[in-house]
Amino acid sequence: QVQLVESGGGLVQAGGSLRLSCAASGRTFSNYAMAWFRQAPGKEREFVAAINRSGSSTRYADSVKGRFTISRDNAKNTVYLQQNSLKPEDTAVYYCTTGQYGSDWASYNYRGQGTQVTVSS
Repeated sequence: QVQLVESGGGLVQAGGSLRLSCAASGRTFSNYAMAWFRQAPGKEREFVAAINRSGSSTRYADSVKGRFTISRDNAKNTVYLQQNSLKPEDTAVYYCTTGQYGSDWASYNYRGQGTQVTVSS
């Protein structure tokens, strides 16, 4: 059974930073891409960032490019999302997902329970 457990969310002021973590278990972590998606209240789910199996390739949504960094530690079965220069519009529940490398939700067949990020102005 694949399990993804996110942590690191919270309340932060605009301009601040957070680092989200996602610990994976249940299958060989390094065989799959990882990604973060987010969903704000009343809005559609959107892609944030993805990283391929080895960590050699990454993709970002235009809205977070230059501010967020996705990384992974295959020895620890963990993926990270470093969030800098946070803006109120980054407020959302962030979901960790695993699957095939891409920016489409359908590429990922497992997700975590989500972690709330709230950015105050």
